[in-house]
Amino acid sequence: MDSGRAGGGWSRRRFVATAAAALPLAACGTGSPPSDAPSASTPRVSSPRGRTSAPRPSAEGTGPRPLCLGTYTSAEGGGRGIGLAAYDPDTGRVGPVGLLAEVADPSYLAVHPDGRTLYAVSEREEGAVTAVRLADRRVLGSRGTGGAGPCQVSVHPGGRWLLSANYASGSVAVHPIDASGALGERTDVVTHSGPPPGPGQDGPHAHQFVAGPDPSTVLAVDLGTDTVYSYRLDPGRGTLEESGRARTRPGAGPRHLTFHPGGAYAYLANEADNTVAVCAYDRKDGRLTVGDPQPTGTGPGTSYPAQFVVTADGAFAYLANRGHNSVTRYAVEEAGARLRLLDTVPVGGDFPRHLALSPDGRLLFTANQRSSTVSVFHVDAASGGLRLAGRPFASPVAVCALPL
Repeated sequence: MDSGRAGGGWSRRRFVATAAAALPLAACGTGSPPSDAPSASTPRVSSPRGRTSAPRPSAEGTGPRPLCLGTYTSAEGGGRGIGLAAYDPDTGRVGPVGLLAEVADPSYLAVHPDGRTLYAVSEREEGAVTAVRLADRRVLGSRGTGGAGPCQVSVHPGGRWLLSANYASGSVAVHPIDASGALGERTDVVTHSGPPPGPGQDGPHAHQFVAGPDPSTVLAVDLGTDTVYSYRLDPGRGTLEESGRARTRPGAGPRHLTFHPGGAYAYLANEADNTVAVCAYDRKDGRLTVGDPQPTGTGPGTSYPAQFVVTADGAFAYLANRGHNSVTRYAVEEAGARLRLLDTVPVGGDFPRHLALSPDGRLLFTANQRSSTVSVFHVDAASGGLRLAGRPFASPVAVCALPL
């Protein structure tokens, strides 16, 4: 959910088109890079289609890295599909590269654990997920999600299953992944039929579907029903069996869940009431217990908290606040059981919808939807402090930024 009510419920598509109307930027990779961007040194390898291939890191792990970019192609000023840029892992500077693949409304991206295949949702009425091979940018095919408006996708840790959340229809889906990275027909789709919608909601709105610390359990965060559902995933058949439900307080609007590396706790961003919660996780039965609401540091009202990330050492957590245009920094204490609010840091853009840490944890990226930019921060390992790495990089209707 993003903003703006339509017919008693939240309309993701209507909001996106309205918010982007004043931002007619060129397709990804065609805008002007920052003056200090690493474009001149970015390796460019010919592809079979005559386009530049993804930047390839050197054997020593230095040099430009790929940054995949999600957008809304149906929004005015939106991109042409999945964008591709290059970032310097040391300086954080970003330069344009071009288009990874022409996929409709790829608003959320995920990469396979082996790093060879990228997956994207198509956030449309007839929802779909698409696989793209990174080595040569070949689209390996698309599959229907069995629902409307898929807004999030993740790859099961074993690499065999793709999990997607259909926002508009309030359902979650499972697709098999074959050895090539391509997707098979979905093996299951489950619609959240209860409990009743929370205050101000018109029905279930699944916003995230992700594996828990024990990969036999997968969890679905539903904003419309104020519930996190636990499912057992059959490892052979890819089918789902509900095993538990965790309720937030009415009207919280849970959006995104991120686990602490220790596995005993998770952090929940509540979009509608501008709070976060620490959740205890029972690995025996895959059940969550949602803790008391805590502040986002953005003051009164709602700033539409969007997404959490946690550092690999479990010492710090970061939260994107769309209305406040900031990232909240938390210290993680008591082995993950406590979040202590430290500060909020401006992103230098408008409506940071998605954030992600680079694989080495030294950089944090925010995709700023309304300003059509991506901000990059240096992350201080000792304090968790954030420092902007130059001015934000232009990317049309940026709603997802995934550094590889």
